[in-house]
Amino acid sequence: MQLHQLSSKTKSHRERRIGRGGKRGTYSGRGIKGQGARAGAKFRPAEREILKKIPKLRGRGKHSFKSFRLKPVVVNLGHIEKRFKSGDTVTPESLLKSGLITKIKGRMPKVKILGQGELKKNLIFKDVQFSKSAAVKLKH
Repeated sequence: MQLHQLSSKTKSHRERRIGRGGKRGTYSGRGIKGQGARAGAKFRPAEREILKKIPKLRGRGKHSFKSFRLKPVVVNLGHIEKRFKSGDTVTPESLLKSGLITKIKGRMPKVKILGQGELKKNLIFKDVQFSKSAAVKLKH
């Protein structure tokens, strides 16, 4: 088989060019004059044209979704060691009084204790979460 022997399965149809005589007449359903009669006529509001020109932010970025859940406020063991005496109870309220945490939108935040620093005093913890490293240090 040669290249000149190949033929397409379907016949190709040209796009109809209007206003060139034929059954529809000179105006070919476009009317007389005006924007609609012209080639490349665009009926679109000016606001849309402006919006189309604004560059879009593509993709789902790192900051596109902000979680509505409040993350716990973190406090390191080293800071608790400095601010509390031996035998004290560490609660979100006592941490607020000591100045280690602040209220978020007028509410008392959840508190998570992280394991940075050393804790040598005997303290009682209530209503706080612990990281794995902090939990290991408190058990010893």
